[in-house]
Amino acid sequence: MIRKKVLLAGETWMVQTTETKGFDHFTIGGFGDGTKWIRAAVEKAGYEFVHIPAHRVFDQFPDTMETIREYAAVIVSDVGKNTFLLHPDTLFQSKTTPNKLTLIKNYVEAGGAFVMVGGYMTFMGLDARAAYKGTAVETILPVTLMSGDDRVEIPEGVKPSVPEGENFWAGMPSDWPILLGYNRLRAKENARVLLQTDVDSIIVAGEYGKGRVIAFATDCAPHWAPPAFCDWEYYPAMWEKMLSWLTKQPLSGGNRA
Repeated sequence: MIRKKVLLAGETWMVQTTETKGFDHFTIGGFGDGTKWIRAAVEKAGYEFVHIPAHRVFDQFPDTMETIREYAAVIVSDVGKNTFLLHPDTLFQSKTTPNKLTLIKNYVEAGGAFVMVGGYMTFMGLDARAAYKGTAVETILPVTLMSGDDRVEIPEGVKPSVPEGENFWAGMPSDWPILLGYNRLRAKENARVLLQTDVDSIIVAGEYGKGRVIAFATDCAPHWAPPAFCDWEYYPAMWEKMLSWLTKQPLSGGNRA
Protein backbone atom coordinates (compact mmCIF):
# COMPACT_ATOMS: atom_id res chain seq x y z
CA MET A 1 0.00 0.00 0.00
CA ILE A 2 1.38 3.41 -1.03
CA ARG A 3 1.28 5.96 1.76
CA LYS A 4 -0.18 9.30 0.76
CA LYS A 5 2.02 12.34 1.31
CA VAL A 6 1.30 15.42 3.42
CA LEU A 7 3.41 18.52 2.79
CA LEU A 8 4.23 20.99 5.57
CA ALA A 9 5.84 24.29 4.57
CA GLY A 10 7.38 26.40 7.34
CA GLU A 11 7.53 25.95 11.14
CA THR A 12 11.28 26.67 11.19
CA TRP A 13 13.28 29.78 12.06
CA MET A 14 16.81 31.17 12.12
CA VAL A 15 18.17 32.49 15.42
CA GLN A 16 20.85 35.13 15.92
CA THR A 17 21.80 36.03 19.49
CA THR A 18 24.25 38.75 20.49
CA GLU A 19 25.71 38.54 23.99
CA THR A 20 27.36 41.62 25.45
CA LYS A 21 29.75 41.15 28.38
CA GLY A 22 31.15 44.48 29.43
CA PHE A 23 33.24 45.91 26.62
CA ASP A 24 33.10 42.70 24.55
CA HIS A 25 30.31 41.02 22.66
CA PHE A 26 29.82 38.05 20.37
CA THR A 27 27.06 36.66 18.15
CA ILE A 28 25.71 33.11 18.06
CA GLY A 29 23.71 31.71 15.15
CA GLY A 30 21.21 28.87 15.27
CA PHE A 31 18.29 27.10 13.65
CA GLY A 32 14.94 26.13 15.18
CA ASP A 33 12.51 23.45 14.04
CA GLY A 34 9.10 22.97 15.66
CA THR A 35 7.79 20.15 13.48
CA LYS A 36 8.37 17.13 15.72
CA TRP A 37 4.84 17.03 17.17
CA ILE A 38 2.94 17.46 13.92
CA ARG A 39 5.34 15.13 12.10
CA ALA A 40 4.66 12.37 14.62
CA ALA A 41 0.90 12.95 14.41
CA VAL A 42 0.80 12.92 10.59
CA GLU A 43 2.93 9.78 10.40
CA LYS A 44 0.82 8.05 13.06
CA ALA A 45 -2.22 8.77 10.87
CA GLY A 46 -0.55 6.76 8.09
CA TYR A 47 0.78 9.54 5.86
CA GLU A 48 4.27 10.23 4.61
CA PHE A 49 5.40 13.56 6.07
CA VAL A 50 7.29 15.88 3.72
CA HIS A 51 8.76 19.08 5.17
CA ILE A 52 10.02 22.23 3.47
CA PRO A 53 11.67 24.59 5.98
CA ALA A 54 10.66 28.24 5.76
CA HIS A 55 13.92 29.41 4.17
CA ARG A 56 13.56 26.88 1.32
CA VAL A 57 9.93 27.59 0.42
CA PHE A 58 11.00 29.91 -2.40
CA ASP A 59 12.71 27.12 -4.35
CA GLN A 60 11.31 23.83 -2.97
CA PHE A 61 7.59 24.50 -2.68
CA PRO A 62 5.68 23.14 -5.70
CA ASP A 63 5.25 25.60 -8.54
CA THR A 64 3.08 23.53 -10.90
CA MET A 65 -0.25 21.76 -10.54
CA GLU A 66 1.46 18.49 -11.40
CA THR A 67 3.90 18.72 -8.49
CA ILE A 68 1.47 20.03 -5.86
CA ARG A 69 -1.05 17.29 -6.67
CA GLU A 70 1.46 14.74 -5.42
CA TYR A 71 0.23 15.66 -1.94
CA ALA A 72 -2.98 14.56 -0.27
CA ALA A 73 -2.84 17.73 1.84
CA VAL A 74 -0.72 20.87 2.08
CA ILE A 75 -0.09 22.62 5.42
CA VAL A 76 1.42 26.10 5.81
CA SER A 77 2.69 27.09 9.27
CA ASP A 78 4.51 30.27 10.28
CA VAL A 79 5.77 31.37 6.89
CA GLY A 80 4.58 34.66 5.45
CA LYS A 81 3.18 35.75 2.12
CA ASN A 82 6.41 37.32 0.91
CA THR A 83 8.34 34.07 1.21
CA PHE A 84 5.93 32.50 -1.28
CA LEU A 85 5.79 35.44 -3.68
CA LEU A 86 9.31 36.90 -3.77
CA HIS A 87 11.36 34.31 -5.59
CA PRO A 88 14.96 35.56 -6.02
CA ASP A 89 14.54 35.45 -9.80
CA THR A 90 11.67 37.94 -9.49
CA LEU A 91 13.12 40.04 -6.68
CA PHE A 92 16.67 40.42 -8.00
CA GLN A 93 16.38 39.74 -11.74
CA SER A 94 12.84 40.99 -12.50
CA LYS A 95 11.87 37.66 -14.07
CA THR A 96 8.36 36.28 -13.94
CA THR A 97 7.85 33.27 -11.67
CA PRO A 98 4.74 31.25 -10.70
CA ASN A 99 2.43 32.69 -8.05
CA LYS A 100 2.47 29.89 -5.47
CA LEU A 101 -0.47 31.31 -3.51
CA THR A 102 -2.62 31.21 -6.63
CA LEU A 103 -1.37 27.67 -7.20
CA ILE A 104 -2.59 26.67 -3.71
CA LYS A 105 -6.00 28.16 -4.54
CA ASN A 106 -6.18 26.26 -7.84
CA TYR A 107 -5.05 23.05 -6.13
CA VAL A 108 -7.87 23.28 -3.57
CA GLU A 109 -10.43 24.28 -6.18
CA ALA A 110 -9.54 21.12 -8.11
CA GLY A 111 -10.01 18.92 -5.04
CA GLY A 112 -6.92 19.43 -2.88
CA ALA A 113 -6.77 19.83 0.89
CA PHE A 114 -5.18 22.78 2.68
CA VAL A 115 -4.50 23.82 6.27
CA MET A 116 -3.16 27.14 7.51
CA VAL A 117 -1.71 26.87 11.03
CA GLY A 118 -1.51 29.95 13.24
CA GLY A 119 1.60 31.79 14.36
CA TYR A 120 3.49 35.05 14.14
CA MET A 121 3.99 34.60 10.37
CA THR A 122 0.65 33.18 9.24
CA PHE A 123 -2.78 34.71 8.63
CA MET A 124 -1.84 38.39 9.37
CA GLY A 125 0.55 37.74 12.24
CA LEU A 126 2.96 39.94 14.17
CA ASP A 127 2.54 43.57 13.09
CA ALA A 128 0.54 42.15 10.13
CA ARG A 129 3.81 41.04 8.53
CA ALA A 130 2.49 37.66 7.39
CA ALA A 131 0.08 39.72 5.28
CA TYR A 132 -2.23 37.06 3.80
CA LYS A 133 -5.26 39.36 3.71
CA GLY A 134 -6.40 39.97 0.14
CA THR A 135 -4.39 37.05 -1.26
CA ALA A 136 -5.61 33.99 -3.12
CA VAL A 137 -5.16 32.03 0.11
CA GLU A 138 -7.65 34.19 2.00
CA THR A 139 -10.14 33.49 -0.79
CA ILE A 140 -10.11 29.76 -0.05
CA LEU A 141 -9.91 29.99 3.76
CA PRO A 142 -13.15 29.44 5.72
CA VAL A 143 -12.33 32.60 7.68
CA THR A 144 -11.93 36.31 7.09
CA LEU A 145 -8.64 37.84 8.18
CA MET A 146 -8.20 40.98 10.25
CA SER A 147 -6.78 44.16 8.73
CA GLY A 148 -3.81 44.46 11.10
CA ASP A 149 -1.93 42.51 13.74
CA ASP A 150 -4.31 39.64 14.55
CA ARG A 151 -2.50 38.03 17.49
CA VAL A 152 -4.35 37.31 20.71
CA GLU A 153 -1.79 36.75 23.47
CA ILE A 154 -3.19 35.03 26.57
CA PRO A 155 -0.30 34.41 29.00
CA GLU A 156 -2.72 33.20 31.68
CA GLY A 157 -4.03 30.57 29.26
CA VAL A 158 -7.45 29.92 27.77
CA LYS A 159 -9.27 26.61 27.55
CA PRO A 160 -10.94 26.02 24.16
CA SER A 161 -14.22 24.17 23.88
CA VAL A 162 -16.15 22.22 21.24
CA PRO A 163 -19.35 23.95 20.09
CA GLU A 164 -22.49 22.32 21.41
CA GLY A 165 -23.73 19.59 19.09
CA GLU A 166 -20.48 19.36 17.08
CA ASN A 167 -19.53 15.68 16.56
CA PHE A 168 -16.34 16.18 14.54
CA TRP A 169 -14.21 15.12 17.51
CA ALA A 170 -16.19 11.99 18.34
CA GLY A 171 -14.18 9.74 20.64
CA MET A 172 -12.11 12.62 22.02
CA PRO A 173 -12.71 14.22 25.43
CA SER A 174 -14.54 17.53 25.71
CA ASP A 175 -11.86 18.86 28.07
CA TRP A 176 -9.01 20.26 25.92
CA PRO A 177 -5.65 21.59 27.20
CA ILE A 178 -5.14 25.34 27.50
CA LEU A 179 -3.71 27.55 24.78
CA LEU A 180 -1.52 30.63 25.25
CA GLY A 181 -2.63 32.51 22.15
CA TYR A 182 -3.92 32.41 18.59
CA ASN A 183 -4.65 34.50 15.51
CA ARG A 184 -8.04 36.20 15.64
CA LEU A 185 -10.19 35.05 12.72
CA ARG A 186 -13.84 35.43 11.74
CA ALA A 187 -15.62 32.35 10.42
CA LYS A 188 -17.22 32.89 7.02
CA GLU A 189 -20.86 32.13 6.35
CA ASN A 190 -21.47 28.38 6.02
CA ALA A 191 -18.09 27.58 7.62
CA ARG A 192 -18.01 24.91 10.33
CA VAL A 193 -16.53 26.00 13.67
CA LEU A 194 -14.92 22.93 15.26
CA LEU A 195 -13.23 24.53 18.27
CA GLN A 196 -13.63 27.92 19.91
CA THR A 197 -13.03 30.11 22.93
CA ASP A 198 -15.78 32.23 24.47
CA VAL A 199 -15.10 34.97 21.92
CA ASP A 200 -13.15 33.55 18.97
CA SER A 201 -12.99 30.60 16.59
CA ILE A 202 -9.91 28.37 16.91
CA ILE A 203 -10.45 25.62 14.32
CA VAL A 204 -12.71 26.31 11.36
CA ALA A 205 -13.46 24.00 8.41
CA GLY A 206 -14.88 24.83 5.02
CA GLU A 207 -15.04 23.84 1.38
CA TYR A 208 -13.82 25.65 -1.72
CA GLY A 209 -14.55 24.28 -5.16
CA LYS A 210 -14.00 20.53 -4.97
CA GLY A 211 -11.53 20.81 -2.08
CA ARG A 212 -11.55 21.30 1.68
CA VAL A 213 -9.74 23.76 3.92
CA ILE A 214 -9.11 24.17 7.66
CA ALA A 215 -7.99 27.31 9.46
CA PHE A 216 -6.13 26.29 12.63
CA ALA A 217 -5.81 29.57 14.50
CA THR A 218 -3.32 28.52 17.16
CA ASP A 219 0.12 26.98 16.84
CA CYS A 220 1.04 23.35 16.22
CA ALA A 221 4.06 23.72 18.55
CA PRO A 222 5.08 25.91 21.50
CA HIS A 223 4.70 28.69 22.47
CA TRP A 224 0.96 29.22 21.77
CA ALA A 225 0.43 25.46 21.96
CA PRO A 226 2.24 24.62 25.22
CA PRO A 227 3.79 21.20 25.87
CA ALA A 228 0.61 20.06 27.65
CA PHE A 229 -1.24 20.57 24.35
CA CYS A 230 1.41 19.18 22.00
CA ASP A 231 2.07 16.16 24.23
CA TRP A 232 -1.65 15.58 24.85
CA GLU A 233 -2.51 11.96 24.14
CA TYR A 234 -5.25 13.13 21.76
CA TYR A 235 -3.04 15.49 19.75
CA PRO A 236 -2.39 12.79 17.10
CA ALA A 237 -6.11 11.94 16.98
CA MET A 238 -6.90 15.61 16.41
CA TRP A 239 -4.69 15.70 13.32
CA GLU A 240 -5.91 12.33 12.08
CA LYS A 241 -9.52 13.49 12.23
CA MET A 242 -8.70 16.72 10.41
CA LEU A 243 -6.72 14.94 7.69
CA SER A 244 -9.44 12.33 7.28
CA TRP A 245 -12.05 15.03 6.71
CA LEU A 246 -9.79 17.12 4.48
CA THR A 247 -8.79 14.24 2.22
CA LYS A 248 -12.23 12.56 2.30
CA GLN A 249 -10.62 9.35 3.52
CA PRO A 250 -11.86 7.17 6.40
CA LEU A 251 -10.08 7.19 9.71
CA SER A 252 -7.62 4.37 10.27
CA GLY A 253 -10.13 2.83 12.67
CA GLY A 254 -12.87 3.04 10.05
CA ASN A 255 -14.87 5.80 11.73
CA ARG A 256 -15.26 9.05 9.85
CA ALA A 257 -15.93 12.36 11.59
